Amino acid sequence: MARLTLWSIRCSFARVSFVAGALLVAASSATAQGGAIVSGLVTDTAGVPVLSAMVSVAGTDLVTATDYRGAFQLRGLAPGSYEVRARRLGFTPSARTVQITAGQSQDRVNFALSAIPTTVKAVIVEASQVEYSGRLAGYYERLHRRSGGQFISREEIGRQESRSLSQLLSRFPGLNSVSFRTGESAVRMRGMSCRPLVWLDGVAMPAAEVDLNSFPLSTLHGIELYLGSTTAPFDYTMSQNRSECGTILLWSRGRDTEAPPPVTASLLNLEDMAGSRSVFTADKVDIQAELLSPKPLQVAYPASLFASGFAGIAVAEFVVGENGSIEPGTFSIVSTSHPLFAQAVSRALHGATYSPARIKGAAVRQVVQQRFEFSPSGRAAKVSALSGR
Repeated sequence: MARLTLWSIRCSFARVSFVAGALLVAASSATAQGGAIVSGLVTDTAGVPVLSAMVSVAGTDLVTATDYRGAFQLRGLAPGSYEVRARRLGFTPSARTVQITAGQSQDRVNFALSAIPTTVKAVIVEASQVEYSGRLAGYYERLHRRSGGQFISREEIGRQESRSLSQLLSRFPGLNSVSFRTGESAVRMRGMSCRPLVWLDGVAMPAAEVDLNSFPLSTLHGIELYLGSTTAPFDYTMSQNRSECGTILLWSRGRDTEAPPPVTASLLNLEDMAGSRSVFTADKVDIQAELLSPKPLQVAYPASLFASGFAGIAVAEFVVGENGSIEPGTFSIVSTSHPLFAQAVSRALHGATYSPARIKGAAVRQVVQQRFEFSPSGRAAKVSALSGR
């Protein structure tokens, strides 16, 4: 069976980069006609970003593709009224009208595309337990239990839209922000005038006052807050004998917390293939391609998202060949709630096998969009949207 190798994914990404570059050049060539910018987001009706959607301006050569956040930007619009269009295979096209006035530098328009119904069954990824490992294992386990302290996950850090760590922490019950003449900022636990213990990745910070704002929020993966010595994890209470003033555990981002941007593909290539009848869409075949034995698929629930209780989706797109295998270089992500969901899906589909699509009994190549739904079973799930990070 053909496999989705790193080489084939890189080739697909390189092809997309070339096409995206060509589109940007086309957009730049129109800048002389006017300087206004139209930007926005393309999502599905649930607010999940749609990747590689083509956004164009009717009557012009301006066209671009959305990135992994569903964002787009069109440059070079002179004053006037324009129809902005968004389309993506698997979704109903949409159009919006924008009015650019003289002296206006930018405008914003968002699209919520409706998915076209499909009979391909979604793969449900449920997890009641995840095995945590690595440097963040303890943090994830405590975040999962949420007992004894307050927890601020990476997604929550992004949603708070705070300018600094001290401002973020002061928004949580039991903490107050304090400022010094030096311009440094710190926090104090409720009813306390002494400094709390501050730990970074399991290492205690110096006994002197720690300037919390020296830790940019963009570098933090998670935060734990403990108001007293009786609630903090035992390993973080003994140092310097000052845990009675409270404990703050900071966990930084690193290679073990990051997922690469989801692989995207060129909608133009897929439309050309479908138009030439070398590849068929689901509505053009008698029998659609169907995943065989979905249970053997090893879809790992991302540890950080399970610990946070986040549910979400990832929709993969690829061509299933006449032999039922996923053709190398055709794999991409259509939409996803989080890059970690996309990463889990791309890994799982390496070993996937499909029954091929058929027309009049003959096996044919088909563009397939396979949906994966992630849910931490037995827990109150919160839906994480990439656009809100």
